[in-house]
Amino acid sequence: MLEQNYWLTTAEIPAGTAADMPDRVDVAVIGSGFTGLSAARTLAKRGASVAVLESETIGWGASSRNGGMVLTGMKLGVNKLISMYGRERTQRMYAASLASIDCVEQIVREEGIDCNFARCGHLEVACKQKHFADYARQAEVIAREFNHTLRVVQKSDLPSEIGSSIYYGGMVDEVSAGCNPARYVAGLARAANQAGAQILEHARVHSIAREPRNGDAGWQLSTSRGPLWARDVFVGTSGYTGPATPALQKKIIPIGSFIITTEVLPDALARELSPRNRMIYDSKNYLYYYRLTPDRRMLFGGRAAFFPENDQTIRRSADLLRRGMIEVYPQLAHAKVDYVWGGTLDFAFDIMPHAGELDGIYYAVGYAGHGVAMATYQGRKIAELIAGGKPENPFIGIPFPGAPFGLYNGKPWFLPLAGLWYKFLDWVS
Repeated sequence: MLEQNYWLTTAEIPAGTAADMPDRVDVAVIGSGFTGLSAARTLAKRGASVAVLESETIGWGASSRNGGMVLTGMKLGVNKLISMYGRERTQRMYAASLASIDCVEQIVREEGIDCNFARCGHLEVACKQKHFADYARQAEVIAREFNHTLRVVQKSDLPSEIGSSIYYGGMVDEVSAGCNPARYVAGLARAANQAGAQILEHARVHSIAREPRNGDAGWQLSTSRGPLWARDVFVGTSGYTGPATPALQKKIIPIGSFIITTEVLPDALARELSPRNRMIYDSKNYLYYYRLTPDRRMLFGGRAAFFPENDQTIRRSADLLRRGMIEVYPQLAHAKVDYVWGGTLDFAFDIMPHAGELDGIYYAVGYAGHGVAMATYQGRKIAELIAGGKPENPFIGIPFPGAPFGLYNGKPWFLPLAGLWYKFLDWVS
């Protein structure tokens, strides 16, 4: 078993711009994941000079490490969203989640990105009877309020969707898709570069300070590759948000997510495990998510350790995930696990996506595991805003809470407690 990201073995990530740091640009984009590259592509196509500043290499963070699930909806249920934001805004949020899938598909088509994008749909499976009973209520509300159809699958019909007998039923959304995330982020980088954006790797941002230049308001950025002045700054660093943007760092919780992939499976076994090749996840807070890769490996992920990835958490997660995979799929008891790796997701304290301006700096963060589609979408929408447009974006202006009593400085000391709390919720629910 290799401690290595399987997706990167299938993709050729382009190198960043070799040129020196420019003296000034219209927009400095921090982070070369889905958010930053989508924004850079949009801005550059509109004629802006753009520098993407990446502390590591292109797509190094969660954008190349996730499960490749391009999902509709949000982490919170629709009734909870309506109670928080009202019907009208929730309707616009849900419409945005559907539009985010279209956004990814449009970019893939326009840029000719070979990333195995396919509208295979997703399947949510119920770990308890109570969870399944809630599916019918959710489907009814979503059909009535959002004019979107979900299909509830009875336990007796589940074998047509999944080769596991441990669940109480399921719910299918045919609009969701799957992709190879490493190939997708590589294609986004090439598209942004071809549009005219510069992508500067190993350019960690140390500080950002207001500084006018020649009568123009703007920002002076100190980076590991030298200084840069920008009229506007856009932060798309998600779970890797750091001390260069302390106000934003205090609002984001970095949470580890880990993945294993098996050896290539026989065709008949792969079809038995996932007859319709869905993106699959379960109904727990401490959830598992899984799918077949394009070459018929079982990819199986989850919050095996809440802390972000390091050698210790990755090794420990491999064993936990393998046990979880065999619990779901006893057929894989003897399957060899070829790869294990980890990445870091970004959760806001209200488990919602957030976008807009904070202290004059643009941002989009908080995808909570729905980042492939929503990050791409928010990158485009905030880029349109920076360019002077008035894009529809229901996630701008919603409350963006920090930790109670200011007890969080960006270092998630409370994650072990949070993990225990979510395990308790799964037990009592």
